[in-house]
Amino acid sequence: MTSPGRIIGITVGALAILGIGVYGPAMLLGPLPDVTVRPAAAAAAPAEVPALTLPETGASAIAVVGDDGTAETIATAGDPAAVPIGGAAKLVTLLVTLDSLPLPADGPGPAIPIGPEDYVDYLRYSGEGSRAVQVSPGETWTERDVVRAILLASSNNHADTLVRWAFGSPDAYVEAANAWLAEQGFTATRVDDATGLSGDNVGTADELARLASLVLADDQLAAMLDDPEAAPPGARVVPDLVGRADDGAVRAITRSFTDQAALSYVFTTELPAVEGVEGLRRITGAMLLMPDYETLDPAVTAAVDSAAAASAPVTVIAEGTPYARVVAPWGDQAELVASVSRTDAAWGSAPGEVSVTVDDFSTAPEGREVGRVSVATATGELASPLRLTGDINDPGPVWRLTNPATVIGAFLAGQAS
Repeated sequence: MTSPGRIIGITVGALAILGIGVYGPAMLLGPLPDVTVRPAAAAAAPAEVPALTLPETGASAIAVVGDDGTAETIATAGDPAAVPIGGAAKLVTLLVTLDSLPLPADGPGPAIPIGPEDYVDYLRYSGEGSRAVQVSPGETWTERDVVRAILLASSNNHADTLVRWAFGSPDAYVEAANAWLAEQGFTATRVDDATGLSGDNVGTADELARLASLVLADDQLAAMLDDPEAAPPGARVVPDLVGRADDGAVRAITRSFTDQAALSYVFTTELPAVEGVEGLRRITGAMLLMPDYETLDPAVTAAVDSAAAASAPVTVIAEGTPYARVVAPWGDQAELVASVSRTDAAWGSAPGEVSVTVDDFSTAPEGREVGRVSVATATGELASPLRLTGDINDPGPVWRLTNPATVIGAFLAGQAS
């Protein structure tokens, strides 16, 4: 019979063997817990951010045109709802037609015959005092000439002529145009005719400022606005009635007056160059429901001047700025700082919310990028990797052997993930 002492001895020996053979390796080789992330104080916003100035009268918006031709709205003011847009509806007329029947890179494009209906339109609009460019039955206008008459002279009779030629009838055009607007993401802008004379042509200043960027993205339309007098040999003479001599560097894309919409003005300009910013810096703007030019003109000047000031670059993320601190259970700790600087135009608003994401890790050397900081701005998000300012080392065998619960917890957490 085995004595109790012998049994105890065997048990103690077995436990010792297990401790040496199992516990020791498990503690020494097992995974370590991840570091804890503690947010740092948010970096200070620029002390002064120039404001964007828009009139409270009517409805206004300014957008920045990106390198890809799309526009990002940076400021709105006044009525945010859809309002009558007047002759700005002709921009939709042009964009929808040229989307399906584009002008050739060179040459006049297809011939469009002028019939009795086109001539009656000319007489009617002329008699009403609406903008019209003379046509006569039997004439033939090229697509390019008709487009120039609509864009530069805001000719109402040519708008109707174009959509009858392209879509068969004004009603068919309206259906196609509203479908196109929906496809392009314009949820508030709707047209009721090709001219803009109906008060049911509505839109927001925000959407018109963005719609203007699509006009500029069309090389043919942009060239006409840039040099209104340039035309192929034999082209018809079309006056530039939309542009104004006292607009300076601002180019009117559309300018009209109707009883329902009052003054509608959509424009673009290239902002002056500033140090530290490369490439073209273009904005588009829309001012709707303006009562008169005494209100409109100073509002446009103030908006453009304020946009120029607000376009100066500010540092949104500064290299070396701490955005978080990581702390290991065994005491090692280090700051996470931005690896690179990021600058952007403030466009009238201070940088927005700061977001920090950090990878799961237990140990890492100084300088390793283990996370990311992103900051919201008026035109999108800017981001920088985050790097460690110090080493997070393995704690060594003593800490591992004396903290079994922490090591086992890390093992179990790894099995569950």
